Amino acid sequence: MTLRPWRIDDAQAALDVYGQAEVTRWLSPDMDRVPDLAAMRLWLQQWIAECARLRAPAGRWAIQRNTDDQVIGGAILLPLPPGDEDLEIGWQLRPDVWGNGYATETAHAIAGWAFSQNVDEVFAVIRPGNGRAAATVRNNGMHWVGETTKYYGIELQVFRLRVADLDQAAPKALQPLNISGD
Repeated sequence: MTLRPWRIDDAQAALDVYGQAEVTRWLSPDMDRVPDLAAMRLWLQQWIAECARLRAPAGRWAIQRNTDDQVIGGAILLPLPPGDEDLEIGWQLRPDVWGNGYATETAHAIAGWAFSQNVDEVFAVIRPGNGRAAATVRNNGMHWVGETTKYYGIELQVFRLRVADLDQAAPKALQPLNISGD
C-alpha cells in the first residue's frame, strides 16, 4: 500500500470509508457519518487545506492499495489538543477490508515516518470498546498509558509508541509520499 495526499477526486472512495457509521462511530473528535458526495468533497477540501498548514511530519493521507490502486482508507498524524504537543497516529478503513493487516501496515508506516523526522513518540487515542484499534496498536508495539478526557473532552484510552518500541517484525511499508503536499 501507499500513503499519499488526499485529492478531491478521491471523494467517492473517501465516502466509502467516512460514509459508514461503523467507521465514524469510533473517531475522535466526534465525526458524524458523511451523508453524501458533496459533503465528502467539502471534508476533503478542508483536509487538503489543513495539510498545507501542518508542519512535517504531521499530515493526512489516503491509503491506496497497490494491487489495484483503490483508496481503501485514510490515515493521520496530527497534533492533539490541547497545546498540540503530542502527535496522534490514526487510520480509518472501509469495513470490507478490515482484518487484512492494512491497519497494522498503516500504523507501522506512519510511525516509521514520524520517527525518521526526529519525533520521539506518537500516541493513539482510542474509544473504549474499539477492540480492533487496540489490537492494531499493540501489534505495532504501542503500550497502554491510561485513560483520559484530556483529548477532545471524551473518555479515551491512550497508547504510546516510542522509537525503540516499534515492532520491527511488523510489515515493512512505504512511508507517506509527497509529505510536503506537492
